Amino acid sequence: MIRLRHIGVLSAAKISALLYGAISLLFIPIFLLIGAIASLAPRQPNQPPAAFFLGFALIAPFLYAGMGFVLGALMAFVYNLIAGWIGGLEMQFESTTPVQPIVAQSAPIA
Repeated sequence: MIRLRHIGVLSAAKISALLYGAISLLFIPIFLLIGAIASLAPRQPNQPPAAFFLGFALIAPFLYAGMGFVLGALMAFVYNLIAGWIGGLEMQFESTTPVQPIVAQSAPIA
């Protein structure tokens, strides 16, 4: 068994920021679709303008990436504290060797 006792806070924050930013890209078409539908619908008193959805679609990846950076750093920091108290995650790794391809032997030409 191998025990994970420490996670680099900055590296976890960067990875988390990229993951959150990439996941937010999945929601952009939804926000744009809602904005397009809202622009076609008759205006209601408390309805946000259609431009709100377009603006949010443009800003969302940066907001999510920023949240991912902060939350990733926080979670790595908390993990490091808890791992110091209880020892961290135990993991088991297995070493695999790549399979060597079998090359067909050709008969010598006489």
